[in-house]
Amino acid sequence: MESSDKSIRKQGERAEETKRNIAESAAKLFTARGYDAVTMREIAKDAGCSHTTIYLYFKDKEVLLEQLAIPPLQTLETLLLSIQAHEEWSEAEKLKEKSRQFLRFCLSHKSMVAVILGVKSVRVDEKDPEGDLNKLRNRIFGYLTEGIEHFIPAANEQARIDQSRIYFFMLYGMVFTYMNSEEPLEPLLKRILPIMDKAIEVLLAGMLHKRDSSQLVTAMKPETQQDKKQGKREKLEKQEKQEKQEKQDKKQDKKRKDKKSKKQEEK
Repeated sequence: MESSDKSIRKQGERAEETKRNIAESAAKLFTARGYDAVTMREIAKDAGCSHTTIYLYFKDKEVLLEQLAIPPLQTLETLLLSIQAHEEWSEAEKLKEKSRQFLRFCLSHKSMVAVILGVKSVRVDEKDPEGDLNKLRNRIFGYLTEGIEHFIPAANEQARIDQSRIYFFMLYGMVFTYMNSEEPLEPLLKRILPIMDKAIEVLLAGMLHKRDSSQLVTAMKPETQQDKKQGKREKLEKQEKQEKQEKQDKKQDKKRKDKKSKKQEEK
């Protein structure tokens, strides 16, 4: 019985090792060549198992992708939710801390971040995307950007999406600027996180200024348009009056010339 238990345990350990090897090979090949270019057969070969064995563990590449991407994203989601739960923090401070942790996450998963966040992704503003992975990705996008909405309420849904994208462009710029840095993670973060904080402050200040300027322009716009219309009407009226006067002057001048010519003929 004891021998049988050991055999079962060893089989289980070998199965877990095979599964782990397949996942590691998939991660390596997806990163090196791109998700779409890699086949299940190639993953199996790199993992040292047969092309039939791989299907005992993963039915297709999409399941493999989820196996690689969902666990780290779940950890990130838990962290972002814990930050949001700090009621004593301002929305601006929550946004900064979420951004710091997102940057740390990406630079901690340099080789896989493009796969984790990008492969088979959908628009981040989709309300109910298909698949657990994209649902999780879009939830994380929502956690990151809700601070913008609290800090600067958008006038409409499109404005909210635009604000979120502007923030994400900045965030991804920071991520991919240092993606290939060989500097150790902690010294790198110590150096660039203060820059991240300043970038968010500038971003929020710019959005506030844009909003206030837009409100001012909107308030002035009807009056300005009315003035332009009125000025255009006055200009047209003046031009028409001038043209009419010129016609009358020419007509009177012709009459005088005709009258003078007639008198000369009578003499």
